[in-house]
Amino acid sequence: MSSSTPAPDLGPRAGAAPLSLCAREPHVPADRLVAEMVPPPRFDSVRFDTYVPDPGRPSQSEAVRVLEEFAGGLGGAHAVGGAKRGLFGFGRSRAPKAPAGPRGVYLDGGYGVGKTHLLASLWHATPADPSLKAFGTFVELTNLVGALGFQQTVRTLSGHRLLCIDEFELDDPGDTVLVSTLLGKLVEAGVALAATSNTLPGKLGEGRFAAVDFLREIQGLSAHFRTLRIDGEDYRHRGLPEAPAPCSDEAVTKAAHATEGASLDDFTHLLEHLAKVHPSRYGALTDGLRAVCLTDVRPVPDQSTALRLVVLADRLYDREVPVLASGLPFDRLFSEEMLNGGYRKKYFRAISRLTALARDGQRLTAPA
Repeated sequence: MSSSTPAPDLGPRAGAAPLSLCAREPHVPADRLVAEMVPPPRFDSVRFDTYVPDPGRPSQSEAVRVLEEFAGGLGGAHAVGGAKRGLFGFGRSRAPKAPAGPRGVYLDGGYGVGKTHLLASLWHATPADPSLKAFGTFVELTNLVGALGFQQTVRTLSGHRLLCIDEFELDDPGDTVLVSTLLGKLVEAGVALAATSNTLPGKLGEGRFAAVDFLREIQGLSAHFRTLRIDGEDYRHRGLPEAPAPCSDEAVTKAAHATEGASLDDFTHLLEHLAKVHPSRYGALTDGLRAVCLTDVRPVPDQSTALRLVVLADRLYDREVPVLASGLPFDRLFSEEMLNGGYRKKYFRAISRLTALARDGQRLTAPA
């Protein structure tokens, strides 16, 4: 991952004790947030031709076809300081004006159907220098606004040809207005948009706040996108065993000491530490880690803590960091009330991703 601020050398030393996430309080300069708006390491090498559509799900092949055409149409000079170009690169206008019709594509589908793979493939396939393309989660985008300020974010991203937003969700009315206004400004500047979500554009915010009061903003967001529905089952569970049973505290501790670059933390203490670190820094929190070992996993006590854990799970999954844990299995992290509430899609995604990382973590206990 490119970064204008090199990550510190957090590598292990021979005979060193395990690292601790709770001991880290990373500082992330705003310029690093911008430089790191590229596909995460897990998706460095994905391309359209490495996506394997399910023959029984024609919507997957159709999505690949549409996105390849979309990427191919984004060539040519960008409009900054000159002429604007249409969505697929055709047409010019000497004066800025709001374009008609959708300015992007919106990939809607369940967990694990390959939406992020396709979004990253679009980023890689778009014929533009990486500095003219941005890729980040919805949370990372809102964090960027918080770090730079709204106007500077608009100026920074207006020079881009493409903005890819993964895991597009609206958690509160403020985000609705903020993102609606931001994307409107970027579309006016000629930036093409692409997003993934488990929620149709017109349903964003449903179940989390009085979405009807912000219907105008939500409809404005929806107008920017052409929706592509991608059907399928979670590939992380296709033909794979169920989530592995948790290990004992002793086994987790032993594996942490035996694994180079592993961290070891009590789960409750980690949740308390996450409350002290801004979610925009969770990626930096995991710099240099080769494994995360957790003891005494328990149910998450409240919604705020749960949402922070979702962000950490996303960053660990992006970086392919295996997880080994004792206590409860990950599918029992969130209460029934949480899983039936407005953030249920975030929690199911976190369970899916942590389960995949827990499978990877099994090798930490294998005999040398």
